[in-house]
Formats: sequence, C-alpha cells, structure tokens
Amino acid sequence: MMRQLRSLSELKTYSLHARDGEIGRLKEVFFDDRYWTVRYFVVQTGVWLGKEVLIVPSMVLAVDEEAMALNIDLTREQIRNCPDVKTSLPISRHSEDDFYGYYGINPYWMDDPLAGDSADLVPAPPEAQPREADQPHLRSSFAVTGYHIHAEDGEIGHVEDFILDEPDWAVRYLEVNTRNWLPGKHVLVAPVWIHSLDWHKKDVFVNLSRAAIESAPDYEKSMLISNDYEVALYKHYGMSLQSG
Repeated sequence: MMRQLRSLSELKTYSLHARDGEIGRLKEVFFDDRYWTVRYFVVQTGVWLGKEVLIVPSMVLAVDEEAMALNIDLTREQIRNCPDVKTSLPISRHSEDDFYGYYGINPYWMDDPLAGDSADLVPAPPEAQPREADQPHLRSSFAVTGYHIHAEDGEIGHVEDFILDEPDWAVRYLEVNTRNWLPGKHVLVAPVWIHSLDWHKKDVFVNLSRAAIESAPDYEKSMLISNDYEVALYKHYGMSLQSG
C-alpha cells in the first residue's frame, strides 16, 4: 500500500463505514507516547448507536478520498455488540483485554519491544487480573492539541494538528502554529526531534532553535506533503529523511 500522509483534522471530516453501512465519524485518536503510534480511533456513532466506540488501525481497510470515508473491516452488528470500553483516558488493561478478545485479534502490546519475552509467562486468573486503569502511555490527540512548543531558546507556538502516516497510522509530524510569535506561520515538527514532554504543564520541548523553526518551510493545511517537501524539511534542520 502506498504511503500517504494525512492530517487528523482532515480525517475528522470523513465518515466511517462498516462493510454494511455508515457507523459514524472520527472524534480523536489515542496514541502511544513512546512510539507515537496510533492505538485507537475514537468514533462517535451518533443516533445509530448512541455511544462512542473504539476502532483499532488494523481494522481500516482503506481511505476512500472520493467518498470521504474510512472503510472498516467490520459489520455494524459486530460494532453494536462489542464490549463497552471507556472512551476517555486512561483505559484499563482489563477493558482492552475484553475488546481484543471480542474481536479475536492480537493486542498491540504483544509486539511491544519493551515488554520483553513473555512466551513462558502464564496469565493470571481473571479474578487476579487488575481492573484499574494502567495505560499511562496512551495520550489523547484532543488533549495534546494546544500544548506549548518550546525550542531550545524559548517558546515558539503550540500544537494545532497531527499528521498521520497511512497505512502505518503513526504520528509523523505535529503541526505547530507559531502565531504567538510569527503572523500565521505553520510548520511541521517530527516526534523524533522532541527530547522531552511535560504532560502536566502541557509543554513539548524540541531539539531545535527558534530561528530554525521560524525559517522552516511553511506548511499549509491544503497542501500535499510530498517526499520532496519532507526531504527539504529535514535538510533545513540539517538531517536526512532516512535517519530522522
């Protein structure tokens, strides 16, 4: 599948379609702050179901640009009968286990390189498994929108949007609005250039100077992020696209 970069704000204007009909619209995404990988799409089902549900990226078959739709490899009945999962953070591992068990797919943490070799581990009985929220690495795109961006020498703007990589569904860039410092300028910052975050103070710290960000290639919401643009962006910061 061809790699495509899409803004989250654009995807939120698309409808989501199961194999047998529309199910709702994208509200936000939950991403893992260790890898900047999208773990869940939060879908507003509207009057059809009357609640929010979670969809994992592997369920997305394709993005239909002409129909402005995300096609999901599920039926409406499957979604209707799925276990209720709290769609606010944090989400309990018990709820995630129920979710993945219902759909019969492997959970994302099975491929987590930080989880170690768990092949010989015996799962605890259900009554001994924790039911409290224990997913501190899941972050809400809605909550992170507005976080302050700090360059090496001072604040430079705030997070306005997220650029997602399809089909990997990873956060490839944060769209930074520098309007507090520069009239109307928007630039892209890759997560690999972030050296720390303060989730309580809502601050993002990047290994870039304010001058470098101020002179970075402009980003417009309507533009196609081409490979040439990415190469130029990385070159501007003295990096190669391959190495990040």
